[in-house]
Amino acid sequence: MQISKHIHAVKIPFIVPTPMGNIERFVYVYLVCGDQVTLIDSGVAGAETAIFSYLESIGRGKIVNRLILTHSHPDHIGAARAIRAATGCSVAAGEAERNWIEDTDRQARERPVPGFSTLVGGPVTLDRVVSDGELLDLGGELSLEAIATPGHSAGSMSFFLRKEGALFSGDAVPIPGDMPIYDDFRSSAATLERLRRIKGVELLLEAWQEPRTAGIPERIAAGQSWLQSIDAAVRMAGQEAEHDAMTLCRQVATRLGLSPLAMNPLVARSFCSHDMKGT
Repeated sequence: MQISKHIHAVKIPFIVPTPMGNIERFVYVYLVCGDQVTLIDSGVAGAETAIFSYLESIGRGKIVNRLILTHSHPDHIGAARAIRAATGCSVAAGEAERNWIEDTDRQARERPVPGFSTLVGGPVTLDRVVSDGELLDLGGELSLEAIATPGHSAGSMSFFLRKEGALFSGDAVPIPGDMPIYDDFRSSAATLERLRRIKGVELLLEAWQEPRTAGIPERIAAGQSWLQSIDAAVRMAGQEAEHDAMTLCRQVATRLGLSPLAMNPLVARSFCSHDMKGT
C-alpha cells in the first residue's frame, strides 16, 4: 500500500515454528520510490515474490537499486540474497550487523531461531557500511539520514526520510505485551529516548506494527513504559534467588502475563541483559 508520495509498504506474513507450536508473525518492508527504488529490509526468504509483484503493480518493474537493512535478524535479511541476485542492487547496513548478514551460518549458531533455515535464504555481502548521522543519497531529491538505534541488536539502525517526516525504525520500539526481544536493555532504553527527541516525525514505519501517522509520541512512550515494566519484573525475580536463564525467563514471563510461547531462549537473552541486582 502507498503510505506517502514516495513510500510504499509491503506486508509479509510468516510462521516461526517452535516446540510449543507455530508463531504467526508478519513483518513490513518499505519501498521508497523516486528516481530510483530503495528497499528497506527484505523480509523472510520468499518475500521477494510479494515485493516484486507489488513493484510491478505500481509500474516500477522488477527494479531495486539499493537494499538497506535495519539489522541482521532473519525476518529482515531473509530475502536479501534472492533480491540481490534478481536485481543487482547494492546492500547496506550497520557495521555491527555485518558478520551475521555476510555469514548467516554464524548467526544461526550464535543466535539460534526456530526455523532459521526456512526464514533466511542465505548470506549477502554488504556493499556499504552505514554510520550514525550519515546521509544516504536515494537519487533525485530524496535522502535518508541514518540513526544508530542499538538495543534490539548491537548495530540496529533507523532511517529518517526528513522530506516526508518518515522514520523507519525497524524493531527499535518494543511492543507492549509482545515477546521482549532485544540484546541490551540499557541500549534499548537510550534508543527510545533518542527516537522520542527527533523533531518532525509524521510517519512511524515499524517492522512489526501497522504504519502510523498519529499518536507517534504515545507509541514510543508506550515502548518505554513496557521496557520499564520488564525491568521491574526482572529485578524482582533477580532479588529473590539466583537463576539460570530459562528459570528467570519463566518467572519474569509469568509476572508479565506473557504467553507460554515467550518462555524461550531469545526472550531469556533479553531478560539476562538487565542488571538484576541493580538499584
